[in-house]
Amino acid sequence: MVQKLQSILKDSKTARWLVLLCLAIPMFASYFVDDMFSTVSHMFSNPELVLGWNSADFGVYAGAYSLLCVWGGLIVCGILLDKWGVRFTGTLFVGLMAAGTLIVTYALSPIFPDSIIAGFIKSVGFSKPSLILATAGCAVFGLGSEIAGVAVTKSIAKWFKGKEMALAMGLQLSLARLGTAFAMFIAPMMIHTQGNIPLSESNNMAEIGVYLMIIGVVTWFVFVAFDKKLDNQDAEAAALNVAKKSDDDKFKFSDIGKILTNKNFILIALLCVFFYCCIISFKKFATAIVIPRFGIDENLAKNMATMLPFTPIIFTPLFGLLVDYIGKATRWMVLGSFIVLFAHCVIAFAPSVPAFGFISFGLLGIGYSLVPAAMWQSVPKIIPEKNLGTAYSLIYWIQNMGMWLVPIVIGIILKTTVASGMTEKVTKAVNAEFVFIGLACVAIFVSLMLKKSSKDNPALRLDMPNKIKK
Repeated sequence: MVQKLQSILKDSKTARWLVLLCLAIPMFASYFVDDMFSTVSHMFSNPELVLGWNSADFGVYAGAYSLLCVWGGLIVCGILLDKWGVRFTGTLFVGLMAAGTLIVTYALSPIFPDSIIAGFIKSVGFSKPSLILATAGCAVFGLGSEIAGVAVTKSIAKWFKGKEMALAMGLQLSLARLGTAFAMFIAPMMIHTQGNIPLSESNNMAEIGVYLMIIGVVTWFVFVAFDKKLDNQDAEAAALNVAKKSDDDKFKFSDIGKILTNKNFILIALLCVFFYCCIISFKKFATAIVIPRFGIDENLAKNMATMLPFTPIIFTPLFGLLVDYIGKATRWMVLGSFIVLFAHCVIAFAPSVPAFGFISFGLLGIGYSLVPAAMWQSVPKIIPEKNLGTAYSLIYWIQNMGMWLVPIVIGIILKTTVASGMTEKVTKAVNAEFVFIGLACVAIFVSLMLKKSSKDNPALRLDMPNKIKK
């Protein structure tokens, strides 16, 4: 009876996968909002954009996603996640994610320029009030999204421990990236990037994001109900066992020091920041880079760019299965990092033939599948469950330093190398690619160090399969 109470929900495949779906839908909405301008980023070079932003402005807006995360927000909120639990803290930050989306939508809307808020922002010396408010909204959205992501990852580790954890994390990433794919695919249909672009059009994607966020909030509360039931069953089982929670199972602030002095944790965090900047920061400027680089129109650039999220949707769960049943996680991380480096070299140096662009994006998608499928499931192997919220938050904090700075740098590169000819535009794109090539090289070096550490410390079981054989 006790065993049944302890495992009734976790042992139900239907319950586990339904929980995963409920966790993935808010992340789908988050990824959609984060990437809603990725395939139309070249519109910020259009002087007829009524919004009045340029490429550097867009870089500031995109980098704002990580602003609050970098300046301590992620660390504090990760600690709260471990102290207060995923249900309360997760609900708070899913709400913050939705609130940030609403702020961005309002800042981009046709009614904002004549509002009292816009007038006040102008009165204090800012010439682009929509940029200021949208940047603030993006910062709020980013903090909410990152902590919600930590809550989702920690919840998956809880529900799938000893089961299909890498597959579950891979599927969650695939479903979330479907939000990116959806955004990148429909954005060119919703926003025409040539000629006059009114506010009513440049705001279309944000409005869709609001509706998706509403659905995500609803499914989050469904998860909360499931998770509460599971904890109640565990409490009943503990009462029957007359078991008490040990002080060692409770979060302590001293645990932060233990996490930060864990060599393998630091290596995973560094791999995360350098690798993800090669993908996520690149993705925000993908069309602005490949249109001049391969001499293609925006429709072909959109089709090329959407390969980046669509490829991982297929491959991430498959690679998750490999990790669950075969292991060798650090080898997959090394391989994925090399693939991403090769892909960026193709974009930078291959002949200006569109086929090479499609090949490079396909390779980026495969690398984007391999590394996360192996990396995220490795954290619970080196960090106790009670500290997972703090650990994932620290990783996201380090990652967001890069995701804050790199878009700003890329935006400046694409703006400041000013020229009207196609040759100069190609130079902009190649200069931006040099940044991503350098980041990929560092990612390879870190992944090789992690592989060596795993070999030297086999007790960590980083390269062992997850699936428990019965």
